[in-house]
Amino acid sequence: MYHYDYPESEYKRGKGSTKSRYLRHIIGREGVEFVCLQETKSKEVTQQKCCSLWGSNRIGWLHHEGANGGGCLLSIWYEDAFSYKSHVMRKGFIVVTGNYRKLNLRCAIVNVYAACNMCDKKMLWEELSSVKRASQVKVWCICGDFNAIRNRSERKGIRERADQAREIEGFNGFIDTNVLWELPLVGKKFTWFKANGSAKSRLDRVLVSEDWLDKWPMCKQYVQNREVSDHCAIVVKSMVKDWGPKPFRSIDAWLLERGFHQMIKDKWGSYDVQGGVFQKIKLKLKCLKEDLKV
Repeated sequence: MYHYDYPESEYKRGKGSTKSRYLRHIIGREGVEFVCLQETKSKEVTQQKCCSLWGSNRIGWLHHEGANGGGCLLSIWYEDAFSYKSHVMRKGFIVVTGNYRKLNLRCAIVNVYAACNMCDKKMLWEELSSVKRASQVKVWCICGDFNAIRNRSERKGIRERADQAREIEGFNGFIDTNVLWELPLVGKKFTWFKANGSAKSRLDRVLVSEDWLDKWPMCKQYVQNREVSDHCAIVVKSMVKDWGPKPFRSIDAWLLERGFHQMIKDKWGSYDVQGGVFQKIKLKLKCLKEDLKV
């Protein structure tokens, strides 16, 4: 999968061909199966334009025009890899639901572009959370330009805004509420850079559900070199290796819930599993993991 934020300045200077070559290069080099583009600045998108990026006519796509020339989104997928089922399109995001053909796996890929305004960001978090809660899909990947940071170290060379603390708290709350995990970062620490390099921020990222990690435990987000935009492209890929059993994950906040420890004790004692000591522990942890998801 691939995420990229189009540069407004490059678009206005008429360098569409440069951007297209850059996109085609990464799609071909990485074997990309799903592309999420933000801030395309294009009100008209055609099948021909999308096919030209992929070099194939076996693609599907959805375009969100945005408002007043901003916030445009484009999601494109390779139909041999991803089979479209449905979508939800609202201000700031496109949710595409379908089957990943290689695993016959139902999943949702979300393309996000958040506005700079704090009220708009809060509305986006709430609406996207609502869509996710109402969905029966368990495997989620949410990527794009969130225009928000998770801690102060993710923004350098920029004077702290009055609402920065609220932004950090709200964004982290959105992630925790939806039980999302941020993929390990490879490459640059920052994804947006001012032209002269005097300021930089981590505005772009990839968040996934635990079920996504169960399927692709070695999945990472690879930040590319900044070439034709003030944002860096991000490529999501999984280097499949067998490192043995997957780790057991929990959320610290669960430990503070009244009755949580007793629930764990009751569940643990109820599992009837067979095998040696270590095999029983492994099987019980697997059962407990499934119960904690409910």
